[in-house]
Amino acid sequence: MTGEAVRGNGREFVAGVFPVDKPRGMTSFGVVRRVRYLLGIKKVGHAGTLDPFATGVLILCAGRPATRHIDRFMSGRKEYRALLQLGVETETQDPEGRITARAPVPALSGAEIEACLAEFVGTRMQAPPPYSAAKYKGKPLYHYARQGIVISKEPRPVQIHRIDCLGYDPVLARLDITVSCSRGTYIRVLAAEIGARLGCGAHLLELRRTASGCFSVEQCVDGELLFAENGLEHLLSGMIPVEEAVEKC
Repeated sequence: MTGEAVRGNGREFVAGVFPVDKPRGMTSFGVVRRVRYLLGIKKVGHAGTLDPFATGVLILCAGRPATRHIDRFMSGRKEYRALLQLGVETETQDPEGRITARAPVPALSGAEIEACLAEFVGTRMQAPPPYSAAKYKGKPLYHYARQGIVISKEPRPVQIHRIDCLGYDPVLARLDITVSCSRGTYIRVLAAEIGARLGCGAHLLELRRTASGCFSVEQCVDGELLFAENGLEHLLSGMIPVEEAVEKC
């Protein structure tokens, strides 16, 4: 096992990769900050942001031998499970923003839902939403949006490999789907586009990243456990050596 030796909380370990199941309500940087504290080092980064309301696979890289591969770990296909609230649009396209519009939801058959979802499979152009971590002049777009300044960035191509409907609740007007897509795809934007196509609008109510490249949620450490008294022990139990992670991905 090669790599840079770093010292965390009084013990030495080899720099590594840590797949974490990010809890709901926590920022991705909040998890990074906790891992920095547990390991006692500053050189920690993550491979792909998750919004605070979202859960699932968040890849943490600790030590220079790991952080230098962040872009590699970010480049793989992403898998999500998403719950869409039809008939309600929000400012942020997710549950954290104020409601901006409501509309009646038409009666939808399974065939109509499947036909709608099929239209979004393939390569499409997608612009980062105003409330996102995409940068403008060195600052994330949400920095401007919170001040009432909307910055529009050029659409870029993304790839939707597959969308499957897991179920639809016509009483609550909630659509449960899975999405397989390329890096850089905003599921919030996709949810809003699906709602527009169905004629009623929608926002993303829940989001869980189940896979990111070669990492799956099954191999993740429960992010809640990182805040337990033995958080370091839990963190180290899920460490993947850098060489192993690079070879796998």
